[in-house]
Order: sequence, then structure tokens, then C-alpha cells
Amino acid sequence: MGRTCRFSPCCLAVEAERSGPMDVRLVMFREDGTRVDFPLTKPVTVIGRKEACDIRIPLAEVSRKHSAVYVDDVAVRVKDQDSANGTYVNNQRVAEEKLAPGDHLIIGPVVFTVQVDGDPSEIRQVRTKLKRRGAQAAPKKAVASASGSVAALDESPDPISALEALASSAEQTAIDPLDDDDLLA
Repeated sequence: MGRTCRFSPCCLAVEAERSGPMDVRLVMFREDGTRVDFPLTKPVTVIGRKEACDIRIPLAEVSRKHSAVYVDDVAVRVKDQDSANGTYVNNQRVAEEKLAPGDHLIIGPVVFTVQVDGDPSEIRQVRTKLKRRGAQAAPKKAVASASGSVAALDESPDPISALEALASSAEQTAIDPLDDDDLLA
């Protein structure tokens, strides 16, 4: 009875056959419930407010270069790019974090669900609401992610037109950019 080990030559050969580019997607939903997938086809995908970003979110809460998602043959990770408001994974602020299928990547008011090679196969809509200064916060709902951690998410829908533009765009860039002059110091 022979034992196999993932480090034995035969197991490494099998693993090498299965390795290759992972199909990694960031999934979000439009306000009407329509799912929008952002395939991460490059080794590095930059998310931010700047026009040169791969995924552009033209909102003041998002830094010009907010975070970067790195994809290779074995892992997906996100790294905050010294953003003002932080990058969150499952409601925890992170500087750099490995992403797992089903994790929630939160950039400003946008919540993406991480999907790797079709896992998780079912993704439900996560809604957020921007908190304005002086405004009353919406009720929170605790949600468990696939990794078992709990995130507090708003139950009310988010009427952000810029996100609708982002979600309905066929490209990975949003329409209707914000100028730096539109932002408060």
C-alpha cells in the first residue's frame, strides 16, 4: 500500500498538469440585482478612482490608486496602496491579505465577492449604503462568508449612480469620472 505525498515527483507532475491560470472574478451586483463579473485577466489589477486604473470607481471615498489584486497560478491576494479609507476583506482592514473564494473585498462603498474557478458557485447580492456626515446609519445585518468570518453589511439598497455606471459598463472602467477638483481636501 503506497502513500502519495504532494511533494513526491508523481504528485508534483499531476499538480503541474492542473496548474495554470486561475479564473478569478470580482463579482458585484447592480441595484436592480443584476450580477456583474469583473474577470481579473492580468497578474496585477489596480482598483481606484484614477482613469488609468483597471477597475475604476469614481467616488470620493476611493483613493486614486486604492488597492491592487495580484493573481498567479496558486494564489490571489490584495494589497492596499496606502489608501486614505483602507481596503477591507470580510470587514477587516488589511494592508495585504490572501483572498479565498467567497471573501468580500470592500473598496469604499463597493463590495465585491471573490470567485475563483467558479467557487463559490452561488453568490448572493451584498448591498451597502454610504454613510454621509450627519446622516443616520442604516441597520446592519451580520453575514457569514464562505471562510466563516462575519461581516456587518447594510440591509438597505445603495442608490449610487456611479456604481450603476460601473456595473453596467461592458469595459472595466467607469463612465462619468470625478475630477480631483471635485474632492474636499
